[in-house]
Amino acid sequence: MDAIYLLIPLTLVLLAIAIGIFFWAVNSDQYSDLDKEASRILFEEHNKDDTDTDQVAKENDKPSEKKK
Repeated sequence: MDAIYLLIPLTLVLLAIAIGIFFWAVNSDQYSDLDKEASRILFEEHNKDDTDTDQVAKENDKPSEKKK
């Protein structure tokens, strides 16, 4: 029975911390665009700067030319 005097205030403190973290996340726009982030993981991004790995492998297989 004495433990309840410790557990109830501890529970209320943890609840207040959880509510504070939730409101911080909402105010810092953590939940602003959930659909974009959910679909971003499913599709690859195609960048122009990416090099083709097959092309790089072919260039590495060529024998080096010696200059005279």
